[in-house]
Amino acid sequence: MPTFDTVCEANMVEVKNAVENTVKEIATRFDFKGTAAAIEIKDKEITLIGDAEFQLTQIEDVLRNKLTKRSVDVRFLDIGDVQKMGGDKVKVVIKVRNGIETELSKKIQRLIKDSKLKVQASIQGDAVRVNGAKRDDLQAAMALIRKEITDVPLSFDNFRD
Repeated sequence: MPTFDTVCEANMVEVKNAVENTVKEIATRFDFKGTAAAIEIKDKEITLIGDAEFQLTQIEDVLRNKLTKRSVDVRFLDIGDVQKMGGDKVKVVIKVRNGIETELSKKIQRLIKDSKLKVQASIQGDAVRVNGAKRDDLQAAMALIRKEITDVPLSFDNFRD
């Protein structure tokens, strides 16, 4: 039975490289000199630190540019709320999405079931496995998922005949 997995995984190596490039740019830019502008990454959380919300948006723009240059989709970023730190500093925690949430996986499963394609979808942890009798049906299912689910960067792995 031909199968494939629908997953939502960011390339963490490229994300870390983009954060490191952002750190270098913050250190060299004139408008960040003498400020508390900083960016850190731990596991799958990126923390932006700045003096004001405006500065956080500037750092976020630099990060988005670096991610785009490294071919990482910015839809992986889940931006949190601005939090006050000690003094006049503020911070934002950005989570890097990894894995498909249960409600989205159920939506994908329902979408495939309602499409009347001759394939079955099953939830496998944080991925959705789709199997069918023909390769053409699986490719039609991929096209359907790409067309309907646009708010999350999905990719397809483990395509097997």
